[in-house]
Amino acid sequence: MSWLDAIILGLVEGITEFLPISSTGHLILTESLLGLQGDAAERLLIVIQGAAILAVCWEYRQRLWDTALSLGQAKSQGFVLNLLIAFLPLAILGLLFEKKIKAVLFAPIPVAIALVVGGVLILWAEKRQHVERIKSVDEMRWTDALKIGLFQALALVPGTSRSAATILGGLLSGLGRRTAAEFSFFIAIPTLLAATAYKLWEARETMSMDEAQPLVLSSVVAFASALASIRFLLRFVSNHSFAVFAWYRIVFGGLILLTWQMGWVQW
Repeated sequence: MSWLDAIILGLVEGITEFLPISSTGHLILTESLLGLQGDAAERLLIVIQGAAILAVCWEYRQRLWDTALSLGQAKSQGFVLNLLIAFLPLAILGLLFEKKIKAVLFAPIPVAIALVVGGVLILWAEKRQHVERIKSVDEMRWTDALKIGLFQALALVPGTSRSAATILGGLLSGLGRRTAAEFSFFIAIPTLLAATAYKLWEARETMSMDEAQPLVLSSVVAFASALASIRFLLRFVSNHSFAVFAWYRIVFGGLILLTWQMGWVQW
């Protein structure tokens, strides 16, 4: 893998991980276009996913630190409990079905279909009458967290987007747009850290020092671009809906299906 490949993958991961447009889907498509295959590329994707989640930890470092210092208080306990509840559905279903899903759906065309379907669902959710019942993650009940966690489990299908699924679940549960985005960031911490640790453990015997340089470079790029993406999304949803991301998904997924159907690109 070249340094340019490492930079491109880091940018794609960082920019798309927290936007509701599917990082996994974009990475699958990028790998296909760059002609990257094999265990080395798979391991790089694992590591840069962990680098992207560190951007959330950095952006919300004060909130996480304050929570850690006040775990004896009901507010912090409720926050942590909600994160764990939202995390469990994806964790359980992932352990049961991830390999089967990966064998069947980790390909450009299923990703494109999921991009289009997800875009349509986001537009539907935005056009519904949206009653903002919850204005802060601290106002959430455990039942709200469970609903969002069940939506997050849909992200096992590549192209769906973990961020899109959780934000959609948040909107349908009465969360404001910014609150839905923030809770999506928070539940990414246990979800992606657990996924990264699990995949690194599986790959522990095949990793080599020759991969160190592209891994470090790609991780730095992923961290920086993810941090910029998080800050952009929080500013954007303060005054706009998620419709622009929905239309992006529909157009992008539609173009992939069109180029495939016409034989212009061998995805």
